[in-house]
Amino acid sequence: MKPKNKRVNRAWLHDHLNDPYVKAAQREGYRSRAAYKLKEIDESFGLIKPGQVVVDLGAAPGAWSQYLRRRFAPEGAAAGELHGTIIALDLLDFESIEGVTFLQGDFREDEVAARLVQALDGRPVDLVVSDMAPNLSGIPVSDAARVAHLVELAVEFSLQHLRPEGALVCKAFHGSGYSQLVKLFKESFRIVKPVKPKASRDKSAETFLLGIGPKSGKDVGNDGK
Repeated sequence: MKPKNKRVNRAWLHDHLNDPYVKAAQREGYRSRAAYKLKEIDESFGLIKPGQVVVDLGAAPGAWSQYLRRRFAPEGAAAGELHGTIIALDLLDFESIEGVTFLQGDFREDEVAARLVQALDGRPVDLVVSDMAPNLSGIPVSDAARVAHLVELAVEFSLQHLRPEGALVCKAFHGSGYSQLVKLFKESFRIVKPVKPKASRDKSAETFLLGIGPKSGKDVGNDGK
């Protein structure tokens, strides 16, 4: 390993180990610090309530599903009684979470999306949360297209399955193509909020788009006018 790379890795490891959200995740039993991103969004907008049906896209390693599970449990328990439905999906496998239905597969594939619809068994969805992110190539135009494709799939799924008052929380990245994704959200939802949780690192281009109240098919594309 080159000396410069060693310095960079040591600096990253130092920052990671001293990150308050990493320490909190270890202390509270979450699989990653990402749990606190969803927690902050939830507490800001009151999205998650016991009894809901929630779909977690890009769920591995499972921190968001853990947070959802605790929100649906009496006194925030990590196991035992659960009032609500959580269906998690990811290309990667993850260790099971009590009460969470996990589907492994690539959401970009029709067969996998069909399995997710089957798991819903006709139930409308209250909330879709998507932490999906592609493997980035470092080529801005190509990476922007990959990010946009995943966001578009999450929006399409949400428009088909959300309740009229339902919501989508979706990861996006500032940079090439971001304004088009905001436009897509404004065309697809009655209320749109960009959110940068404190748990999202300052150096990261990551942000989240929140859409509440999916527009009907006749509204989509005309921005509600």
